[in-house]
Formats: sequence, C-alpha cells, structure tokens
Amino acid sequence: MKTGICNEIFSSWTIEKTIEYVGKIGYDGLEIAPFTLANSVEDISTQKRSEIRTLAEKHRIEIIGTHWLLVKPEGLSISSPCAELRKKTSHYFEQLVQFTSDIGGKIMVLGSPKQRSIKAGQTKQEVIEYFKEVIRMPLEMAKQKHITICLEPLAKTETNFVNTVTEALEIIKEVNHLNLRLILDVKAMCDENRPFSEIIFEGKDYLSHFHANDRNLLGPGSGDIDFGPIIKALKEISYQGFISVEVFDFSPGPEHIAEKSIQYLKKFL
Repeated sequence: MKTGICNEIFSSWTIEKTIEYVGKIGYDGLEIAPFTLANSVEDISTQKRSEIRTLAEKHRIEIIGTHWLLVKPEGLSISSPCAELRKKTSHYFEQLVQFTSDIGGKIMVLGSPKQRSIKAGQTKQEVIEYFKEVIRMPLEMAKQKHITICLEPLAKTETNFVNTVTEALEIIKEVNHLNLRLILDVKAMCDENRPFSEIIFEGKDYLSHFHANDRNLLGPGSGDIDFGPIIKALKEISYQGFISVEVFDFSPGPEHIAEKSIQYLKKFL
C-alpha cells in the first residue's frame, strides 16, 4: 500500500510548492481536485499539465489522479432530468479524463454528492439510468487512457444516491465496465454503522482506491477512529492501492495535517 494526500488542503500554496513538500515528508502520491487549479478543467493549459507531470517526476511523487470532479464549473449534474445538461456533464467528464491522463493520473474519484442526488419526483432507478448514460463515454475514454473511475459511497447527510458499499456495488455490477470500480472513504463508512472490516471485505473484489480521514473531518489519527483494524483488513484483502488522506477541516493548517496523518498511518503500514 502507498500513501497519498489530496491537494485542497494546500489551497494557498502553488502546485509546485505542494508537490515538493508532499514528496519531502514521505508521501508516495498526490491526488488533485481540479477546481483548485481553475474553475473549469478546460482552462488548465497544456503547459500547466506538463509542468505538473514533470514536477511529480522530479520529486518522485505519483500523481494519483483526480477527485471532486464536478464541483466546478457550477451547474453540472449527473441526475438532472434535463437531457442537454446531462450531455454537457458527460462531455465535461471526458475533459476530466483527458486532464487526469495528461498529468499522469490513473484514478478518478466520483464523489460530487450534490451533482448526483435524486431530486424530488425522481426514482432511484431513473437516476441510475441517467448515471449510466452520463458515464458511458467517459468510461470508454478512461479505458483508452488506462484510468479507473471509482464510485464513492457517501453519507446520507451529503447525498441520497449511493450511500453504502452495497448500493455502489449494485451499480458497478449493472454498468459492468472494467474501468468502473469502488472507492471507500472512512468518514463516509462511519455512516453505515457497522464494522469497517465488514465493509472492506464486502467491497474487496472492486476496491481500487481508499480515502483516509476521521469522522471529525480531520486526518487519520486525529479523532476516535482506530486505523489499526482498517489497515489490517486492507492487508487481508491484499489491497495494493493508495491510502489517500482527504480532510474537510483545514483549520490545523496543511503542514500539521499532512505530517501528523502520515506519521500515524506509517505506524500500521
């Protein structure tokens, strides 16, 4: 297993400073939220994409991939009843696949809770069909680029579409595409109110990425969640991907979050 961290905690830093620092303190990879670089991924120049890839190679850091895919530009939606908006979202998703490939990434995390939620008057199956429609072409492009798109179960407080590993697996199996897999997130897993190891074992055949955080919105080791059993379960299923630190409370500062998180994770790895 390799350690990674998401770049939005370094929002006040340049991407150059971020990559250098993450490599210096011992992380293996960096996961990028495109909205931290531009309002639209289409506004990120070819030169900038090349620079990110070159800097990562220089500092011996892998660019894991991308997440928070549809938060910007505003108005995108997987679940909208408007066919034109779904078409626009699918096209933008293809641009995200291209960007991820250009920077050397191999994983795309499909969270974006507000952009996928079931709206009043819609059924779950209706939104599943919209999901399949929107993701169809991006998945084909991801196949060409050797990129895995990972569907992320999220808590009921964030979205009403795909809240458990069971629901995620149902959709992944229905889509039946080798490039659509599963990501698990510790904070989101808390919402299932069952042992973390049980969730991990249920998703083991499809798990391609993992987000490490605590229910308190901070990094691993910052709250009451013991990562010992979590990492033990990941080892037992022979998981060999990234454990990527993703936090939602930036108040302790990027250095504190990054350094404390990797120190804690390395106790178990």
